[in-house]
Amino acid sequence: MYVVESFARHVVDWRGRALDPNVCHHAKRAVVDWYAALLAGAASAPATLLEQAFAAELGQGPSRLALGQRTGPRLAALINGTAAHTAEVDDIYREAIYHPGAPVIAAALAVAQAEGADGAALLRAVIAGYEVSTRIGAAMGRAHYRYWHSTGTIGCFGAAAAAAELLRLDAARFAHALATVATFAAGLQQAFRMDSMSKPLHAGRAAEAGVTAAYAARHGVTGSLDVLEGEAGFGKAMGAGPDWTQALSTLGSEFHITRMTFKNHACCGHTFAAIDGALALKAELGISAPEIEEIQVDTYGPALEVAGCEAPVTPAQARFSLKYVVATALMHGSVRLVAFQPDRLQDEATRALMQKIRLAVDPELDAAFPRQRAARVSFRLRDGRVASRLQPTRKGDPDAPLTDEDLDQKFLELAGAVLDVEASRALLQSLWRLESMATLDALVPCRRA
Repeated sequence: MYVVESFARHVVDWRGRALDPNVCHHAKRAVVDWYAALLAGAASAPATLLEQAFAAELGQGPSRLALGQRTGPRLAALINGTAAHTAEVDDIYREAIYHPGAPVIAAALAVAQAEGADGAALLRAVIAGYEVSTRIGAAMGRAHYRYWHSTGTIGCFGAAAAAAELLRLDAARFAHALATVATFAAGLQQAFRMDSMSKPLHAGRAAEAGVTAAYAARHGVTGSLDVLEGEAGFGKAMGAGPDWTQALSTLGSEFHITRMTFKNHACCGHTFAAIDGALALKAELGISAPEIEEIQVDTYGPALEVAGCEAPVTPAQARFSLKYVVATALMHGSVRLVAFQPDRLQDEATRALMQKIRLAVDPELDAAFPRQRAARVSFRLRDGRVASRLQPTRKGDPDAPLTDEDLDQKFLELAGAVLDVEASRALLQSLWRLESMATLDALVPCRRA
């Protein structure tokens, strides 16, 4: 049996089983977090520019954009998936170096609305999309991440699986949806090594590709079933010969959606350990930022490769500048959306503190990536004292999780940028009771603040 057939067979067999309450709760956490990210990015570029580009397709259709506009499921997946990855506050599956929520839930919601599905069906599709894609992502691993943006490439599989589950495809058609979407997979790391809007588009395009592949398979379009493990397939062309047996080994007994990282800062996740370590060390010493003479941050290699922007000018560059976000955290106490407003980007004190930061790769911490995201932060103070702290994980990781209350606060903060308080709270309440909702009508339309 080919790998895509094994995944398809598992999801179809699982379809008839009751949802485990714990897994269901974690799926709702993922959806709450996704909506927070969606609303944070929905009213800004590139989502707003996509709306302009495809204006002729808005105003009719069964699916909805974040703020209620009607459209077809493919365009809804594209724009909502893009919006959910724009503000850099969407979830992470650590071992796959991958943001599942943006592509998977965008595709699932678009198809669920188009098919008139209920809340339980939406949650089941989200779980299926997370399980299939995180396993493929973890198998592809660091070798894949060297050049490819996993949210764009791996996200295609999650989106296709979620859409296929909502369409209730049989195992054969489900497998063909996965096989077809494999050849759509794209998203280059180079696309966000300089200022551009390409990175969030990777998530949107993955969501759209998954919807396309699933609907195509529903009507008989076939794919190459050996596309993952074949001699010229996804695994060899875009990775280093992954172990597909390992990827399939715990299907059904272990649910990756229960081990998600939910972001506590509005920037690249590779910077989080350094931010958390710097804030903790500052608190331990009881000092203010001006007392720091020099900062040394040692971490894993991809953190510097992806978030190494030395002199950020735009918000996008600043989100991928480890020096900027650490300096901002030390100066202002947090790295929220306000950190990327023009006045903060131009803050002279923050810029001065950035000049005191030195970055390096620690071989031991690098060897532990991606299963561990750690940083060692050291300060040399003006009074001559030297102090150091190893930050072994990030707040929001599975071993230091955000609580449901933390997620509520994050949601209300981010939703407040585009919705009024009443609408934000009503939407949040609906999301937490999603499994009991007969329709998804309560999720849209949303009212602008």
